[in-house]
Formats: sequence, structure tokens, C-alpha cells
Amino acid sequence: MTPATAAGSAAPPDRGARLPHRAPWTLQRKLIVTVVGITSFIIVLVAVATSAILGTVLEDGLARDLRSQATRTANSVQGYVIAGLSADQILTEQPLPPGSLLVIETAPANPTAAYVDDEGSVVALTEDQIDQLIDSVPTDGPLVVSVDGVGTFRVEGQRINPSSIVVVGLSRDDVAATITHMLTTIGLLTAGGLILLSLATAWTIRRGLAPLRAVADTAGRVSAQRLDQGEVSIAERVPAREADPRTEVGRVGEALNTLLDHVDESLAARQRNEERMRAFVADASHELRTPLASIRGYSELSLRALSRSPRQERGPEDATIQTTEASLERIQAQSLRMTSLVEDLLLLARLDEGQELVYGTVDLTRLAIDAVGDARPTSTDHEWVLEVGDEPVLIAGDAGRLHQVAANLLANARTHTPAGTTVTVRVARDGSDAVLTVHDDGPGVDPSIKDELFERFSRADRSRARQTGGTGLGLSIARAIVDAHGGSIQVRSTPGDTTFEVRLPARPLDPAPTGADAAVEAQ
Repeated sequence: MTPATAAGSAAPPDRGARLPHRAPWTLQRKLIVTVVGITSFIIVLVAVATSAILGTVLEDGLARDLRSQATRTANSVQGYVIAGLSADQILTEQPLPPGSLLVIETAPANPTAAYVDDEGSVVALTEDQIDQLIDSVPTDGPLVVSVDGVGTFRVEGQRINPSSIVVVGLSRDDVAATITHMLTTIGLLTAGGLILLSLATAWTIRRGLAPLRAVADTAGRVSAQRLDQGEVSIAERVPAREADPRTEVGRVGEALNTLLDHVDESLAARQRNEERMRAFVADASHELRTPLASIRGYSELSLRALSRSPRQERGPEDATIQTTEASLERIQAQSLRMTSLVEDLLLLARLDEGQELVYGTVDLTRLAIDAVGDARPTSTDHEWVLEVGDEPVLIAGDAGRLHQVAANLLANARTHTPAGTTVTVRVARDGSDAVLTVHDDGPGVDPSIKDELFERFSRADRSRARQTGGTGLGLSIARAIVDAHGGSIQVRSTPGDTTFEVRLPARPLDPAPTGADAAVEAQ
């Protein structure tokens, strides 16, 4: 494939797809950035205003000093100018303070200029520097000139005669140095102050938001707690120091603690009600077993008594006996069905209470073979397939109850699939789990009941007709037994592909310790 073809076959970008959102800022970060940002803005404004005011004050002072210096200098150098001395000669004869500039212009001669450096030495300006000085004179505003290699000066001229002008200048380096030093100091102090302000703000906000973090942590631990298994109790609470009702944030922690108290009380009340209901079901099931056994026994005795009279010897007048016999048969069938229901309810109640399991080493492969062997004679119109490995899959569990799980799953497949359906039972190891799957190619599970398939009295046939299913307890019993073994059961179903998968910890029961091991455990 050519690059052009590959580029042409590439999928177009999804223009409707949204770009990933940037992570939102935390409240702590927002507060710190806001406080530091506003403070920095105020400090910058103050620094700019201060430097502007200070610059104005220094410039005004320099202008006053220059005016006074220009007047004195014009009076003192008048004779030297008339004598035709240059600016550097005049500064040598009539010294000025360091940083002073002197320009002498006497027509028609070229102007001369010199300045006094920081060490007090007189330095004459070259012709180029003089030209640059003259060219830099502004047309308006303060008379400020600049000369490369010399500096910037504020100047003022005085005419001493019709043909001579004396220009005196004072260096602005001190003004610039003062402003620069002030701005540097303000900058350093501002940076240090902002760092200190950031740390103090972060510490204060972090301490102030600690109750909110405690509330979030407590809520997170509560949300991770399983409230649908075993005894339910919410022991998590926001610490008392973080739930002080005298503060705004502390009131949130107190409100969450109050809410958790109410929820805990409600869950405890629900737990008590469920325990009472389980006890009632267990007691009722246990009590119903005796009268049901009596009904079944008496019906069997009555049927035996009636069976002693041969049917061929009965006359037409014995129609009553025939009706009685049919009634007793129905009574016996319904008593057997009710006995099975009661036994299932009693089993569920005892499993809920953690009873009814007798652990031992169970060969899951042999269990599947036996379950399929029991199912084949009861449903010859289904095709039964068994897929197991050569090695046994051993687990620790109750063999009778696990056999009941397999039998219930096979009975479910037999009852809810049409004739000719293939039911496949597999047993395999998957890591540390033993997996039992029951697969069929029937019509599948109705999506409307898939979520409640393992609930008690859940049936695909809402009419609860005997021909289309049992009591709706088979799968719930299977799940209860699997849960009691620490495993899981789930279903995946589409038309023509339904799989019930049971996962159990693949570990055999540890053998009883003997000899020295037993002595060690006894100690």
C-alpha cells in the first residue's frame, strides 16, 4: 500500500470528540493565587508610584541645584571666557564639583566642553562628543543631554555677553542610581514578602481547609465500605477537632457526622429486621416440616390402603373411592412440592446465618461428572456435553452443597431451553480459581430479568406455572452457596449463547496436623 493510499484510507478525525478537560484547580490553589496575585499587583502599583514621585522630587532638587550652580558659574567664569580660555582650562582654573559639565560657546569660535569625572579630574570633550551633545538638546521639556561614554546631564545656559553663552550641566547618574537602587530594594523586598506571604497563606488556608479534607476522607472511606454484606455498621466519623460547630467549615463535618449517625442507626434497624425475618423464615420452615411430613405420611398410608383393593374388583359404586385416591395423590404431590420449598427456604435462612456448610476436599471434576450423569436420564431430549481435564480440580468446600449448585444450574438449563438444546458443562483451572461453567445454545435470558436473575423467587415466567419452572429459588440458592464458599457466580447471555460461570478458590482443605505439627498448633 502506498503512502497516499494509506493516508486516504485513514479514518477521519472525530470532530465531535471533546478535548480532555484541564484538571480543575483546588480551592487552596485558587485562594493562594488570588491573594498573592492581588498583593503583587498592589505592591507593583506602589513601587511604580513611589519611584515616579521620588524621581520627580530628585529631578526638582537637581533642577534647583543646577540653577544655582549655573548662576554662580556664569558669574565666576565671565573673565575667563572674555580671555578666550577653553572649557577644560576654565574648569582647571575654576574647579566645579564632580559630575559637572561646562560648555563655552563664543561666536564665531567653535564651542568647547569639558566635564569633571568622579575622581575630580577635568576631561575635555572631543568634537564628535560636542556635536552629539548639541544634537541631543531637546526642543521642549527639561534640558537633558546625553553623551556616549560620559553620561546624561541636566543642563542650563547663561548668557554673559552678546556673543558668549555659558552652559552648566549636572550629572543625572546619582538620580538614576538612586531610583535603580530603590527599585532593586523594592523588588527584593517584594519577592521575599511574596514568598513569605505565599507560605503563610498556604499554611493558613491548609489549616483552615483541614476539616473539609477530613470530611472528604471520611466520605471516601464510607463510600468504599461494603454495606451489602454481613453485619452493617458505619464506624467512620469526622474527628471531633475537625467538626467544631463554631466554625463554618467545622459545621460541615458536624453535619456529616450527624448524617452518618442517622444512616448507621437506619442500617442497624434494617439489619435487625432482616435478622428477625431470617429467624422467622427459619423457624417457620422448621415448624412446617413436621406437619408436611405428617400430611405426606398419612396420604401415603391412605394410598397404600386403597391399593390393597384391586382395581378390577371395584364396581361402579366405587367411584367415591377413585375420587378419594386421586385427591390423595394430589395431596401427596403438593405436599412434596411444599416440602421442597420449605427445605429451600430453611437452607437459605441457615446459609444467611453462616450455617449448613461442612467443609472437606471436593473434586470439582467428579462433581460435574456426577451432576451430568444425574441430568441425562431426566432430560433425554437435550444433548449433554461434558468437558473436563485429566487432572482433578480440588477445592475446599461442602460437597453436598456444591453438588446442589451444579444440579440447580443444570435443572435451570433443562427447564428453560427447548428440546434439542446442547448443554455443555466445563471444569477448568484459571489461575488461583476453579471455574465451573454451564453453557447452552438456547434462546437466552430475558434482558428484563437478567439483573434480578439470582434474586429469591425470581422467575422468567411471571405466571409461575409449574410446567415452566419451579419456585424461583434455585439460582438464589446457588448464589448463596457460592458466596458462602467465598466465590462468585455470574451469567452472560445472548440469544444462542448463555453461560453461567461459577468461580471458587482452587485450594483443597488443609489436612489435619499430626505429630510435631499438632503439638506446635496445640501450644
